[in-house]
Amino acid sequence: AAGIAIVVLFLGAQLIPVERSNPPVEQEIEAPQDVKAILKQSCYDCHSHETVWPWYAHVAPASWLVAHDVHDARRHVDFSAWNRYDAKKRAKKLDGIHEEVDEGEMPLWYYLLMHPEARLDPRQKARLLEWAQTGR
Repeated sequence: AAGIAIVVLFLGAQLIPVERSNPPVEQEIEAPQDVKAILKQSCYDCHSHETVWPWYAHVAPASWLVAHDVHDARRHVDFSAWNRYDAKKRAKKLDGIHEEVDEGEMPLWYYLLMHPEARLDPRQKARLLEWAQTGR
């Protein structure tokens, strides 16, 4: 009976709608090519409108976490809508990027479990930090 209840709950969870959209890119961030490559490899899945939604983003309850994280990430920094930020806001976003990368908070550790290719090597980390500091 408990097994059947778990299966019913799991199947019922699949019926809860999850927003998994990629709105049009408004404007690419202006950054040197090497920085753009690092951003695309390590940041764009959550912080852009170019999210690659993996298979588990379609299976609840993982889909809830993935969608929440992407929407939250875009709210904090959205490289596909960089044009919405004025100079002051861009400087603040770059400060935040610098802090998060410097402290090893980004990319998120649990994202890296499924996406090891997004891990920043020391050279990439140093380059992102340099760009975030001088990119304003």
